[in-house]
Amino acid sequence: MLLLLAAVPLLSACSGDSESYAESRKRERRQIQSFLENGIHVADPESGQMLLDIDGPINVLTVDEFFAKDSVTDVSNNEFVLFSGSGIYMQIVRKGSGEKLKSDETTTVICRYTEYNIAADSIQSTNNITSYEGNPDMMTVTNILGTFTASFTQGLMRSLYGAQVPSGWLFPLTYIHLGRQNSVDSEIAKVRLVIPSTQGQTDAQNNVYPCLYEISYQRGR
Repeated sequence: MLLLLAAVPLLSACSGDSESYAESRKRERRQIQSFLENGIHVADPESGQMLLDIDGPINVLTVDEFFAKDSVTDVSNNEFVLFSGSGIYMQIVRKGSGEKLKSDETTTVICRYTEYNIAADSIQSTNNITSYEGNPDMMTVTNILGTFTASFTQGLMRSLYGAQVPSGWLFPLTYIHLGRQNSVDSEIAKVRLVIPSTQGQTDAQNNVYPCLYEISYQRGR
């Protein structure tokens, strides 16, 4: 998987040699549109287990429609909300137990994730595998009057892209609850995000490609 990751920037860079930045962004928008029309289905070749299973076409909600539905998305109806100013699409799979991060509060958030490179049509990285079971990604997050800042303190994302948390990863924190699975009825927040390069990790920014993320957010101890 890490070899695959290393190859992606090279391929992107080669295509970028003959493209202007504006052309690269147009290509990226077409790639996102293809996802919206077709969805994604990725299975583990050994076990056959579905790693990502999102049907198309995606039903895109406006922010106003999202708010009118009490800030939830219907997964069974393939709903994603588009934050048009950022180009981010979000599906809340589980809103989570516990509370939202309060203003002026700082906490540790534990994340399990899968990163799918939409341009390369492949899973680029994931910590949802046995070798990372005891080493999840962790970030320190602060809410300053509704604006979130964060940095990775450990994990695969930090080792691949550095300590800076992609701004797209912080969008869900306004809408989800950060809790822990302390009982049978409690649940960990989980979202899916389509993040364009402008809101993504450093390699996506440099090589202009969009990623789909499936991420769970759990409050640290």
